[in-house]
Amino acid sequence: MKNLLITILFFIYFPLNAQDLDPKKVIEDFFIAFHAKDTITLKDWCHPEIIMQTIANSKEGNKIDTNEFSAFLKSIASIPVNMKFEERVLNYNVQIDGNLAHVWTPYEFYINDQLSHIGANSFTLYNDNGKWQIIHLIDTRRKK
Repeated sequence: MKNLLITILFFIYFPLNAQDLDPKKVIEDFFIAFHAKDTITLKDWCHPEIIMQTIANSKEGNKIDTNEFSAFLKSIASIPVNMKFEERVLNYNVQIDGNLAHVWTPYEFYINDQLSHIGANSFTLYNDNGKWQIIHLIDTRRKK
């Protein structure tokens, strides 16, 4: 009886816990491609209709800027070879409900080993027949 209970709990707990790893892994792989300036792989992790936004703080106040994914890819591809950049993710908070996931990642962004800005990313992912894809990415950016 005890072994049966342990087996049942294992089969209930393991799939629920394994779900948490999939969206996080997509985001981890997104950042690996981002740092490698690999625009082809970046496309693989994102839905073709991804929405990319930034909450910008300006002298006029806060506003939301929306950017085309193609413009984002062009900007990544155009980063000079001698420029080092790194977005250091400080934490992952993953929430899943069926085919919808949310991943919150506070970060620090460095250019040539100097802190440029800090903020948080909010990724929304959709599970399309077993493949998690990023459908929305919004971030904040501010000086520390």
